[in-house]
Amino acid sequence: MATYKVNKAGVEHARALIGSRQYVLDSDWGEVQPRADAQNSFLERHSWEEYAAWHLGLTEDANDDTKARYAFVYGDLRRLHRTGLIACVYRASEWRHKDVELAAHDLLQELDAKAGIT
Repeated sequence: MATYKVNKAGVEHARALIGSRQYVLDSDWGEVQPRADAQNSFLERHSWEEYAAWHLGLTEDANDDTKARYAFVYGDLRRLHRTGLIACVYRASEWRHKDVELAAHDLLQELDAKAGIT
């Protein structure tokens, strides 16, 4: 099983999106999560650094500047999705990636506080 560490740049980008209200509170993550073609299109117009910022996890032992390096996407490459954070919490806890789980959980709490969700 792959191991992951928290992508600090991804956490900071998510915080910035929350702070600037660039988020979607209600979406079907199965429908809006970026598929391979959307990711490839994004990479044609953006840097690997910008692509990395959309992920909360870094796959250990994977090469930089490859899609395999980045895990736990939380947005549609334009906006953060609350359901994307929930998916990150769930997947990380399911596979026992505690640091990523806690980072996603903390971001979810920040989002809910910003959006007034109690």
